[in-house]
Amino acid sequence: MRERTQAIIAHRSFQRFIVGVILINAGTLGLETFPSVVERHGALLTVVDHVALYIFAAELAAKLYVERWSFFRDPWNIFDFLIVAIAFAPATGGLSVLRSLRILRALRLLSVVPSLRRVVSALLRAMPGMSSIVVLLALVLYVAAVMATKLYGQSSPDRFGSLPTSLFTLYQTMTGDDWGNIAREVMVRHPSAWIFFTIFILVCTFVILNLFMAVVVSAMDEENAQELAAIEDTTAHTERILEELAELRKEVAELRRSGSLG
Repeated sequence: MRERTQAIIAHRSFQRFIVGVILINAGTLGLETFPSVVERHGALLTVVDHVALYIFAAELAAKLYVERWSFFRDPWNIFDFLIVAIAFAPATGGLSVLRSLRILRALRLLSVVPSLRRVVSALLRAMPGMSSIVVLLALVLYVAAVMATKLYGQSSPDRFGSLPTSLFTLYQTMTGDDWGNIAREVMVRHPSAWIFFTIFILVCTFVILNLFMAVVVSAMDEENAQELAAIEDTTAHTERILEELAELRKEVAELRRSGSLG
């Protein structure tokens, strides 16, 4: 019974069915944000939401039945368990905020779809390298904010009047949001301010932020390399088994021939 349940869970059709349920559930939760739709089809949306939740719970129960305590050794299983468990928490009174967390069920696509799972694994693998870049970015922002406050604080107090204000303005500049107007506003009193803004944008936007992408791409390459290595190991193991079977068949054939000659 356990083997049959495991085969059903691992079947591609079942996985596609779960993906479909996740997408339908995410769509119904989005429709609940439209008051007119809720007024007309609120009962139907509630039924679909409950059916999807029961399907997810049944899937997890089946996995627990098959894997038992090893179920909790897989981080993705724990991720799915927590998301489904949140949906069963009471959503009344002070816990009414949990009702809005039902949309987290859409994140189950990360654990069901293998390609998305690889992307998340690569991002997690890149976290140590990204943390160093975050520290570097924070240091550059702090140094630039102190300089901007001292240089342009009096002439542009709304933008650089204090350290927190300068940090926010420079963060806005780093993202490219209306940085041209910010620079022009400062350059009215400080014509050479374009040098500061140009260097800051080059360092933050074109150097440090690109380092994030480099680290992520490197981590994804490592993830793909490990997956290819695992596939090659499996293929090599299968080939060895086939070769051993071929040798056994030859030995059996030789034994039959020797027996028939005897």
